[in-house]
Amino acid sequence: MIPRPFFWLFPLLALIPAVTQAELVRVAVAANFTDASRQLAERFQQDTGHQAIISYGSTGKLYAQILNGAPFDVFLAADEARPSLLEQQGQAVSGSRFTYARGKLVLWSRDANHFDNGPDYLAGGQFQRLAVANPRTAPYGLAAQQVLEGLDLWQPLQARLVRGESIAQTFQFVATGNAETGFVALAQVQAWPQSPGSLWDIPQSLYDPINQQAVLLSRGQDNPAAQAWLTFLASDAARAMIQQAGYDTD
Repeated sequence: MIPRPFFWLFPLLALIPAVTQAELVRVAVAANFTDASRQLAERFQQDTGHQAIISYGSTGKLYAQILNGAPFDVFLAADEARPSLLEQQGQAVSGSRFTYARGKLVLWSRDANHFDNGPDYLAGGQFQRLAVANPRTAPYGLAAQQVLEGLDLWQPLQARLVRGESIAQTFQFVATGNAETGFVALAQVQAWPQSPGSLWDIPQSLYDPINQQAVLLSRGQDNPAAQAWLTFLASDAARAMIQQAGYDTD
């Protein structure tokens, strides 16, 4: 069960919807959470008056940007490792880290008749390109690698893998037809406006939990909007929106 955050450092005023002065919070967001974060940012501004300025990318690249001084106040990663490292490295506020969502990995094709059984399709190899996110920079890519390794297909399929630098780029490979199939986030498929296509909802026993953690960065510790954003992200209203977008929250 995902623990609720312990916001000992957040002022109580952050819980009050109406604010006397609107502030900006700059948020670095893992690419899989793009659509959900846009909806959350709109609700956040309505509820608090603050504005969230969001930048998207792979968790690994955003982490590197933060280490190199990128002006972010909050980091919404797609894993636990990078937020934890930022705490250890003095780049994030200790005690502010919490899991805001648990991601779900799926195998997806935009063609509704492309496959019926995911494992059989992968083992049969009747495709030219299979899209995966880079396991070194994208947690969803690491999860895809774990699935393929569990099916004893990681090495046999190497020549057919097309690697995206983020899960957003990986999804685009499949959505544009540059890859017949790919490992993407369920949330991306749910946000896809066209036919749902072919989908294998991969059992979560085949990959490590994708616990997506948020953390207050040192740069944002005195920013009321940054504190309000994290408080909002842990609220029942935000959690309901996150679940609706295709994630688990407990």
